[in-house]
Amino acid sequence: MIEFEVPGLRKFQFKNLVLDYNGTIAYNGELIPGVEKLLSELSKQLKIYIVTADTFNKVKDFQNLIEAEVHILPPEDQIKLKADFVEILGQDSTVVIGNGANDSKMLKVSALGIAVIGKEGASSKTLQNADIVCNSIEDALNLLLNPKLIIATLRQ
Repeated sequence: MIEFEVPGLRKFQFKNLVLDYNGTIAYNGELIPGVEKLLSELSKQLKIYIVTADTFNKVKDFQNLIEAEVHILPPEDQIKLKADFVEILGQDSTVVIGNGANDSKMLKVSALGIAVIGKEGASSKTLQNADIVCNSIEDALNLLLNPKLIIATLRQ
């Protein structure tokens, strides 16, 4: 669990990390270098889930490298399915990282939504629903490894 309090905002207690795959932790279907190590560190504190449309059909190739539970979603109604997944886990104890339009609602319903603008870009809708926007997945994951960075960004 990761616990911290943001002055003027609220106390956070994260048990789960939900990640999109393509555009978030992978580029062109390939896991971004360095992500495996950061997720391994975070898996000591959080249960990690990857929810994806698996556009490039490659998430299974990397599933054994990442300590995470992978959920491949059907192509229809992904915005709803991803948000429902977060709600079932417990939105108050879940942090979400994503970049695509189909990630927008799951960022909005989570306790903390982080949008990543990587090489594949990010949906403007997702950026609007994010609490924090990062330039890379490495930056986003490092926020969770050092919550004082989140406190500095979100304090009121």
